[in-house]
Amino acid sequence: MQITRRNLIRSGLAAAAVTGILRPVPALAVAASGTTLARTWQRGPAGTGGYRKVVAGPGEPHVVRAEFVATPTADRAARRSGVLAFAQLSDVHIVDAQSPMRLEWVDRFDDTDIDGDPTTGLASSAYRAHEMLSTQVADAMVRAINEVAAAAPVTGLPLALAIQTGDNADNAQYNETRWNIAVLSGGTVLTPDSGNRTRWEGVADQDLLSYDLHYWHPDGQPLLRPVDIPRKEYGFPVVPGLLDAARRPFTPVGLRMPWFTAFGNHDGGVQGNFPPGTLGAGMSAIATGSLKIISPPSGLSQADLLHALRTDPLGLLNNLLGTLELGTHVRLVSPDPDRRILTRRQIVEEHFTTTGTPVGHGFTEANRADGTAYYTFVRGDVQFLVLDTVNPNGYSNGSIDQPQMDWLAAELAAPRAAYQIVCSHHTSETMDNPLIVTGGDPNPRVQGPAVVALLQEHPRVIAWINGHSHRNQIWARPGGKRGFWEINTASHVDFPQQSRLLEIADNGDGTLSLFCTMVDHAAGTWSGSLANTVQLAALARELSANDWQEHTTNRSGEPTDRNVELLIQKP
Repeated sequence: MQITRRNLIRSGLAAAAVTGILRPVPALAVAASGTTLARTWQRGPAGTGGYRKVVAGPGEPHVVRAEFVATPTADRAARRSGVLAFAQLSDVHIVDAQSPMRLEWVDRFDDTDIDGDPTTGLASSAYRAHEMLSTQVADAMVRAINEVAAAAPVTGLPLALAIQTGDNADNAQYNETRWNIAVLSGGTVLTPDSGNRTRWEGVADQDLLSYDLHYWHPDGQPLLRPVDIPRKEYGFPVVPGLLDAARRPFTPVGLRMPWFTAFGNHDGGVQGNFPPGTLGAGMSAIATGSLKIISPPSGLSQADLLHALRTDPLGLLNNLLGTLELGTHVRLVSPDPDRRILTRRQIVEEHFTTTGTPVGHGFTEANRADGTAYYTFVRGDVQFLVLDTVNPNGYSNGSIDQPQMDWLAAELAAPRAAYQIVCSHHTSETMDNPLIVTGGDPNPRVQGPAVVALLQEHPRVIAWINGHSHRNQIWARPGGKRGFWEINTASHVDFPQQSRLLEIADNGDGTLSLFCTMVDHAAGTWSGSLANTVQLAALARELSANDWQEHTTNRSGEPTDRNVELLIQKP
């Protein structure tokens, strides 16, 4: 490894974190700076069209949750010793917003989702006005985590590691995967651009023939065209030069700690729903090609669309590309081989080309050899068990196969450390995908309730951390020999765009405290500047707060889902 100031800092923090030394912490010694303990970001008052600026709000203290401990001791803070501290990033969703495989036109069907349809969620994630700024948001989040890396707010321990819990890329593309690895690792110039490197080619530009009112056009409408719906109805601003600023090369700072990763459905499937194993060649041909659908044909109903997506998504796209009018519904774009769709095995392999640590970012030589994406590792007194909950047969929700379930049971039965934490993309409640494809693995998929029951039988398991829902949520999962905490963290792509710090502390009274603290990315309110990644991330947060499909959605969760002290009996 090249000796640089960044690597010296990163190595020093990692070495301090894995010693397993318990660090006494005085009562009430909480360092709020750099976290939502000190300040939050909230939607401000509504302006024209209901558009809201993002404003600073008060900090939020830790809320004690004691579902597992009947009578918490009052003096536990005075006895407390730190065990381990780490960061969780989830649903980073690095987006190639110019890709022909980005199906933005599906978004307009979201208003009348059909309950129970397995493609529900495809429409709502098909288009976001700020999606061209995903790499800048990720860089701003890395900056925020680095600010607190030397000392977590409660225990004072350095952050031992960071783990991203899936949907690291948005569309299973090679370039998105590489951008994700580059942002978290740092040290090399990243150019978040694809296709033609001299101009933007997508739904947000001012192309006269393919201009569509449903999308936000930051440079305004082209000559003789009406104002787009986001500006006219929702008060979105004109931001000249944004598309060029979003494509501008920058050097990510990179995490100052080892980082690990989990596999999500957007990593393992086109649009998070369609498996590359059976559709990859055809999907790659569209993604790397020169035709991009901008607008759907008139008269295409939601029912027709969902039926086609369920039964023959590739056939639907090829049919539309062959029959829609070029220039009105479909536009020419510059082809790009870096947009190719990757398989799970290929994504695992990409993590071995990195400037960050560890090489592979958790994935092992066994994963490379057999194409799996689940593994385990130990830091200090904690064993992490990272699952691959993506159903390779398709659709957004997850499950695991029986060999992975057997592996998990064996690891739990022969623990490698005092405490065990399970990490995955899906929550237990979204592991409800039983789909089996003819010709594939004939065995039933293992769903969430079975995994919960297994974990409840092993008292060294203190937590299961995950993502997928894009919302902060925490559940007590009592049962079996004790139970565990399930900790679900919001995304980088939807407001409030947060990550989470987790600290394990031994209270010296037979209990543990798991402190969860939300972290906002390093950008504040948007000043109008497009000068750097932090300013662009500030704009992205503001735009995400005004997503017209998110006005009534509370992805922040309740106070008991955010900054909390989770008590549990010590194994």
